[in-house]
Amino acid sequence: MNSVEASGLTVRLNGFEALSNVTLSLNHPSFTVIIGPNGAGKTTLLKTILGLLKPQSGNIRVMGLDPTKEPQKVRLMVGYVPQRDRISFFVPMKVKDVVMMSRLAWKRPPRWVTEHDEAAVKEALRIVGAEDLANRMFNELSGGQQQRVLIARAIVSEPKLLLLDEPFNGIDVMTQHEIMNLIASLRKNGVSVIMVTHDVSDVIDLIDNLVLLYRSIVAIGKPEDVLREDVLKNVYGNRIRVYSNEPCLMFVPRDSHG
Repeated sequence: MNSVEASGLTVRLNGFEALSNVTLSLNHPSFTVIIGPNGAGKTTLLKTILGLLKPQSGNIRVMGLDPTKEPQKVRLMVGYVPQRDRISFFVPMKVKDVVMMSRLAWKRPPRWVTEHDEAAVKEALRIVGAEDLANRMFNELSGGQQQRVLIARAIVSEPKLLLLDEPFNGIDVMTQHEIMNLIASLRKNGVSVIMVTHDVSDVIDLIDNLVLLYRSIVAIGKPEDVLREDVLKNVYGNRIRVYSNEPCLMFVPRDSHG
């Protein structure tokens, strides 16, 4: 079974064609990175995978299920970490409660917390190296600490697919390395990961599929097949440079994305 399969996927937002005729097939488990300039439709694709957006045409399957027809079943299998700048941090809440919210989200009322739930939250925080933050207030944490907690929230229900939207933005180098190690561990343990980013240099050795997206699939394949100036300049123009030393490096301006 593939983690994600899409065929002729077209999504419109406010009359604008955010995704056009997207076709791809991602093995499970695998680590997929999606790159593309501002407005390329990267976040739109993640939200469509999650079932938050419905395609105008084409079809999509996530772990064999149609997220437009069975969104709840899909969301039970998918963990999602949105961009941090799109999350409100004003509500004071302990870290362990932020993670627990995801654990309880799909329980029927009354949502009693069991010992198993508490153990799962503790384990998720341990995996991301944030177990010592359990009783801290989430809105008082640093950006890197918040990102670890958000990932813990996404993995606490043991998803088969994890979606990460710009997880490296605004965090320290140590946390970036911890996220990279987590991705490698998840993939080894049968979890597929799809990550949107502007900079692939730190994760290039982990990538199974690299997708260059600009409303449609411009290129997909191994990093060495996609990270070529003749390919990238079709999207980025002269703003892109590729360095072919080992490992292959790419410089992309850090603009925001759509």
